[in-house]
Amino acid sequence: MNLHEQIRTLGDNALEASRRLASMSTRRKNIALRAMAAAVDTQRDLIKAANDRDLQLGREAGLSAALLDRLSLTDKRLDGIIRGLRDVADLPDPVGRCLGRRRRPNGLVILKQRVPIGVIVIIYESRPNVTADAAALCVKTGNAVILRGGKDAYHSNQALAEALAAGSAEAGLPACAVQCVATTDRDAVRELVQMDDRVDLVIPRGGESLIRAVVEQARVPVIKHYKGVCHIYVDESADLDMALAIFENAKCQRPGVCNAVETLLVHVGIAPAFLPQLAERCRRQHVEVRADEAACAIVPDFKPAAEADWGAEYLDRIVALRVVPDTESAIAHINAYGSRHSDAILTRDEQAAKAFTREVDSAAVYVNASTRFTDGGEFGMGAEMGISTDKLHARGPMGLEELTTYKYVIQGNGQIRA
Repeated sequence: MNLHEQIRTLGDNALEASRRLASMSTRRKNIALRAMAAAVDTQRDLIKAANDRDLQLGREAGLSAALLDRLSLTDKRLDGIIRGLRDVADLPDPVGRCLGRRRRPNGLVILKQRVPIGVIVIIYESRPNVTADAAALCVKTGNAVILRGGKDAYHSNQALAEALAAGSAEAGLPACAVQCVATTDRDAVRELVQMDDRVDLVIPRGGESLIRAVVEQARVPVIKHYKGVCHIYVDESADLDMALAIFENAKCQRPGVCNAVETLLVHVGIAPAFLPQLAERCRRQHVEVRADEAACAIVPDFKPAAEADWGAEYLDRIVALRVVPDTESAIAHINAYGSRHSDAILTRDEQAAKAFTREVDSAAVYVNASTRFTDGGEFGMGAEMGISTDKLHARGPMGLEELTTYKYVIQGNGQIRA
């Protein structure tokens, strides 16, 4: 069987499974999720052996310590995967929920109900835990899922997917509710994202280059975010101690994630008092500051910023800094250079906060809080499928509801249209 036929077969199987999953009860899906968790626990040694093989290949390929750590499946991380599957089982099921009901003058009753999307393809890089997260969320929402992980985690993903599929099948779900692409051939991605007669949605998770490659090839709708150029604006009325603490959390807790702050905007009125304190905090945290002329005039140790810095996603201990005259200018900067991901204002001015939240065009807009909270778990969604900066169909962290759509169910008693 050639690659085209192999991928089409996955699509055929997923389509059939999705039609059966759509009618599964919440109870049956929850039983399956708990069986999937048990199967991962039972097959723990097989999964760890597969992961050891990936780690060895990664070392031979020269992967960095950070990438090897991201790839590693320790007992603690496997315990987290098992707990995550059980947690999703405990979440409310959005499928079947009534979103609206209206009765027409002719007696027709029109119901708007949540339903599964159908067949979802997840394309991701070297995080094996995504295999379990994606499978759990899709099973809970009655969607069939085709998983295509990165080559660095190939054996780990296959072992995890086999355990998940075994657990779900044991609980009575269709055998192909969860499938993993059994090849590292890059052409498999093209085949998947162009299978618009079988696949309903593609969600890529990874770096900007992966996401752009998926979008350029896709015929199927893609939910995505390219990068996270997140901002914090420190307004003239901000509490400076709070601002320093929030900045440190947003920049330094995990610099390499998409909700870390990349650009700091500071009102000119507080810049002389705030920037020296910021410089000291950045020195302690080994954060490089790339600043405009106004900021460098206050703190000469700052490195002069280039135009490219304003749109940069560093994913590192580097921050761009600009002094702005007012809230309007901060909003204009964010809308010009941001990625519509997560942006924050630190202020005690209620009018400034209202203007910021109204006019900043991002998926998550904060007042007096760190951008690091943009996460499905922190938003109370349980596990998440990713974060979307699109405006149609999902925006921000994607939990269970974002993996559903809706349909209209119309109930009549013989009405015909005049």
